[in-house]
Amino acid sequence: MKFVDLMTEKDDQSSIREAIASFNPEIIGISVRNVDDQNMEKPRFLLDQVKEVVTACRNLSGARIVLGGAGYSIFPESALSYLEADLGIQGEGETSFPLLLERLERDEDLSGIPGLYLRGSGLQGERVFEKNLDRFPPPDASLSSLSAPGKQEYWMPLQTRRGCPMACSYCSTAIIEGRSIRKRRPDLIIEEIASHVGAGFQRFYIVDNIFNIPKDYAKEICQKIIESGLAISWRCIIYPGKVDEELIQLMAKAGCIEVSLGFESGCERMLRKMNKRYSLNDLQRTSEMLKDSGIRQMGFLLLGGPGETRESVQESLMFADSLNLDALKITIGIRIYPYTALAKTAADEGLILPVDNLLHPRFYVVSSLRDWLYDTIRLWMADRHHWMF
Repeated sequence: MKFVDLMTEKDDQSSIREAIASFNPEIIGISVRNVDDQNMEKPRFLLDQVKEVVTACRNLSGARIVLGGAGYSIFPESALSYLEADLGIQGEGETSFPLLLERLERDEDLSGIPGLYLRGSGLQGERVFEKNLDRFPPPDASLSSLSAPGKQEYWMPLQTRRGCPMACSYCSTAIIEGRSIRKRRPDLIIEEIASHVGAGFQRFYIVDNIFNIPKDYAKEICQKIIESGLAISWRCIIYPGKVDEELIQLMAKAGCIEVSLGFESGCERMLRKMNKRYSLNDLQRTSEMLKDSGIRQMGFLLLGGPGETRESVQESLMFADSLNLDALKITIGIRIYPYTALAKTAADEGLILPVDNLLHPRFYVVSSLRDWLYDTIRLWMADRHHWMF
């Protein structure tokens, strides 16, 4: 087996050529993280780059090509067709991929493999969300193509749990990970961190969709990091309002130096529209606790969604201005993902067709606000250098 991280390679084609020549693989797996950059003004469709990788593999090898990853899992059938790979696994592959390899080795029927898609034949078996994540070993630090001491700016990704029950109107997480939260044992997480520290990594990005739900589990993770004595720095994503002072203090003591605070709007009415389960008071209190603990805050606004008005936008901008943010990322227009409440709204309003697979990026924005939004945000950003598009 050989692992190639194209995010760290300077020449994709040469890296692919060398990897394939080194051992002549029978199976090539390609992980697709993102489909596009979610930028409505100048969208970049990233699957064309992936297609180049698939084509390079085809030209160099007769191996079957299997797709996977978060981006692929949102569009399992349409992405498989567009990229012209052979197979794809939607969602978690720890069980399905080894089973696929066994079946292929024995030349057996592939039907029934959870989450498996065959190009031209569709889904072969209903996907399964793994309940016990501790059955699977953590990523092997030796597989990383990064050299930690010379890559001090790199944040090693770390996942402690999967799934999100919050059902925000626009979010694709439930498609990727499901709505049920499944947690890893804290002691195994510490072992994984220690392994990466031993390989020279000191900074970690906890990539859980929400770090602080459930709150007690987040506290346990922090306490275990503190007890381990591992001198690390880390960042995470938190859901506003679902915190208390004890958790924030534990996070800071455990080495958390930055959080993504995706509050999305500073208007109570728009928060309800997005199915957010916190109030502006919750947001204000969360921001204050983070500030008091010395944890940096990266805020996020999503503007232009269903029900947005000039008044609600102004409310959001003024509210964001009142927070203790170190940076603010503003997004105009919301990427429409399949099987979300936003997709249904867009279809009901005739903005998309019910049969649209949405593989190529489509965005929801109140049309009468579009030009005004760009002009207004640029005006606000003129003397707020920590704000960005």
